[in-house]
Amino acid sequence: MNGFPGSATFVIPTMDEQDTVGTLVEKIDAACGGIGLPHDVLFIDDGSTDETWSRIEALAEQYDHVRGIRFRRNFGKAAALSAGFAQATGDVVFTMDADLQDDPVEIPAFIDKLNEGFDVVSGWKQKRKDALDKTLPSKVFNWLVSRMTGVHLHDHNCGFKAYRGPVTKDVTLYGERHRFVPVLAAARGWRIAEIPVVHHARQFGQSKYGVSRLAKGFLDLLSIFFLTTFGKRPFHFVGAIGLLFFLTGGFGLVYLAAMWVISRQLESMTDVDLHASALFYYCITALLLGAQMFLAGLLAELIVSLSDQSKTPYSILQDTQSPRETTERCPS
Repeated sequence: MNGFPGSATFVIPTMDEQDTVGTLVEKIDAACGGIGLPHDVLFIDDGSTDETWSRIEALAEQYDHVRGIRFRRNFGKAAALSAGFAQATGDVVFTMDADLQDDPVEIPAFIDKLNEGFDVVSGWKQKRKDALDKTLPSKVFNWLVSRMTGVHLHDHNCGFKAYRGPVTKDVTLYGERHRFVPVLAAARGWRIAEIPVVHHARQFGQSKYGVSRLAKGFLDLLSIFFLTTFGKRPFHFVGAIGLLFFLTGGFGLVYLAAMWVISRQLESMTDVDLHASALFYYCITALLLGAQMFLAGLLAELIVSLSDQSKTPYSILQDTQSPRETTERCPS
């Protein structure tokens, strides 16, 4: 294994994982110590109702490289990761679940893949130790994400990932977007890779997975698709549909007007009564709907333009002047 020229921050969202956080720190320390990787561990307690927070406080007292952040209530995994990313100072940022199903022994494999020049390395649980009601929807979901976004990963849902530090500052998370960090990163030009990882059966606690999370994931997938495809130019999407409706209605009215004129000129032809034709009202509706969508597209374009004034519409790969931040690390 090649050494990683820097340090690592482990961002670990937790919710009711009192029995695992201590063991997880020990496993991370052992894995990083084996490769000489300086690191710190950042737990985000996302509204736990058991003794998780007191265990994290005890770990922070015991180890200088362990820190905890506690939410006032459960805000969701995306919010937890976002808070962790904001505080992470490592050259590489790992995310993993706190339930011990992700195995820290895989850390060297992630480092190796990063050393190949990739910016995001996602885990792939080839042999999942979960029930069918969890694995089957996940497979369908992963297939849809890959097809709709063009980011072909076997396991978008895997929480075990490694990011180069700047990637975590370049993506915005909310809702259920934590599943789509590689997609968002790819849209910004970062290089994505995937490696198979060991997946252990859950020994403590209960899974937080449910049907509601799956439904939210599908809705966020649609949101991600439109944001990554038309996020910067919404007029190209909404305006194009509006133009299609407008032209369809316009051509329909031209056709009806032509038939009305012809029926007036030819005695053998029955007069066309526009007001009695359902097509006339369909065309009027299409014209109005098209005009509204066209204007909505222009308004969306204006909103995006104004919001982008405070954001950078690009992502820098290299800079000849890039100051490096140094921080205290757990020696390994």
